[in-house]
Amino acid sequence: MTRLHTPRWAWALTGSGHFFVESFDLIRTLEHCDVFVSKAANEVLRMYGLKLDFPETMRVLHDKTASSIPIGGFYHGVYHTAVIAPATSNTVAKCVVGISDSLPTNVYAQAGKCLVPSIVFACDTAPELETMAPGGMVKVYPRPIDLENTARLKTYERTHVVESLAELQAAIADRQKAIAGDG
Repeated sequence: MTRLHTPRWAWALTGSGHFFVESFDLIRTLEHCDVFVSKAANEVLRMYGLKLDFPETMRVLHDKTASSIPIGGFYHGVYHTAVIAPATSNTVAKCVVGISDSLPTNVYAQAGKCLVPSIVFACDTAPELETMAPGGMVKVYPRPIDLENTARLKTYERTHVVESLAELQAAIADRQKAIAGDG
């Protein structure tokens, strides 16, 4: 096994299909990334026919323990950035109120406790959205509470909430520059 590079990216996948395939492709562009796969994300992977076949510089960590044991690396400086993308309205709501009962919400909570910056790609960001579902494009209408939670999460320290794939790509590029000392 290849010796793992530290610090690394921590990327949590939730059960959202909104830009899931594109987020999945973006993970592949990163070096030294651990992919945290929630139980719901496993279901989405099957729906989209995606396989967790990443380069050997990446690890895949599954949501198989009640206490989210895989997040322990945050306490030892293993991660420089946490990314939750795409983030369901459920994940965003839990992050807002401090509930950490899934792998993605634990990634967010532990990143915050360890002063690690987070990038959250919230799915519910406008009163009306189009998104790709396994069967094609669909319209969705986020509830006012979902929009409120996204707005609230934007006010949290060390949390950069993005609302589009382009914003996610830019936020990752900005972090890469900051990590390299160029930003």
